[in-house]
Amino acid sequence: MPTFEQISQQLDHQAIEVPSWAYGNSGTRFKVFGSAGTPRTVQEKIADAAAVHRFTGLAPKVALHIPWDKVEDYAALTAYAAEQGVQIGTINSNTFQDDDYKLGGLTHHDPAIRRKAIDHHLECLQIMDATGSQDLKIWLADGSNYPGQADMRSRQDRLAESLATIYAELKDDQRLVLEYKIFEPAFYHTDVPDWGTALVQVQALGEKAMVCLDTGHHAPSTNVEFIVAQLLRLGRLGSFDFNSRFYADDDLIVGSADPFQLFRIMFEVVRGGGYAADSGVAFMLDQCHNVEKKIPGQIRSVLNVQEMTARALMVDTEALAAAQQAGDVLGAHEVFMDAFYTDVRPDLAAWRESRGLPASPMRAYAESGYQETIEADRVGGTQLSW
Repeated sequence: MPTFEQISQQLDHQAIEVPSWAYGNSGTRFKVFGSAGTPRTVQEKIADAAAVHRFTGLAPKVALHIPWDKVEDYAALTAYAAEQGVQIGTINSNTFQDDDYKLGGLTHHDPAIRRKAIDHHLECLQIMDATGSQDLKIWLADGSNYPGQADMRSRQDRLAESLATIYAELKDDQRLVLEYKIFEPAFYHTDVPDWGTALVQVQALGEKAMVCLDTGHHAPSTNVEFIVAQLLRLGRLGSFDFNSRFYADDDLIVGSADPFQLFRIMFEVVRGGGYAADSGVAFMLDQCHNVEKKIPGQIRSVLNVQEMTARALMVDTEALAAAQQAGDVLGAHEVFMDAFYTDVRPDLAAWRESRGLPASPMRAYAESGYQETIEADRVGGTQLSW
């Protein structure tokens, strides 16, 4: 098995985008919880995201969500982010909170509402132009609740037409990334419920259209790492949304429910070339912290991804391949598990210190006083929330 020293330099280029909405108030279907220090402006969200990067060195970009993060001057917002030491990353659209979208957005039977949804995405492209963002990520709540409620085939045709209209406006260095989710808020059928549907739609668009794999958007028994392998094999894995879930929701800290799954996913990412610095696969968190503090939740999350990446890089691939070719079932499994059970935390602490980062970002943040400062300073105004 490779030593940590042998794989340590491969960790240098790791970057995990954090979502602006992780720093606002969030909750369940029943309650949105407030907390001291919650940002009141997009700038305060970016400042909190920048704090995660300062303590971990892992989060150089922050994703925006439109319209939650709309501002008058995106050039000024981009400059502010740079002052804080981060960049604006993915632009996420929203067609699930406006009353017009109750029966769908890009798939709606009414051409006027479809046009409204398309125009929203064209506005997102303009924001990308202003911020230097390269990815437009689309997640759709579109679907139906009852058999017979909607013509499922026609909705796929309308989705293809809507996406093609948006895709035609992409710049050469921009991508459309389509996310899928098995259900919710539609419960009978969802218009983009799985990776196959997403793949079919993006393949029809062209090479600048990719699939976003959200790790919490699958049925409980789904082999997510197999999907990772397939999308990488086909050259269509555009990005991840990392999170975790114990049952059907997907907003928990990545790796908290099943750290072994995160390890397996990262192994397939490495195996398929998705971890290379120039792979084009964007790694991002998509989590809303409901009961824990926001910034430590994000710090813990990026550290979890880093730890499982290090373990995945330590798989003895030569020994694994030899066991597989020999039909040594348990031998191959043992090689795989040896890497998973390797405790890389002390080595990662030393690796951070050698690069001017705190050995324990969680402890360093707790001792920094940043949390106490924002809780004292952010009094008054309206806390941001989804």
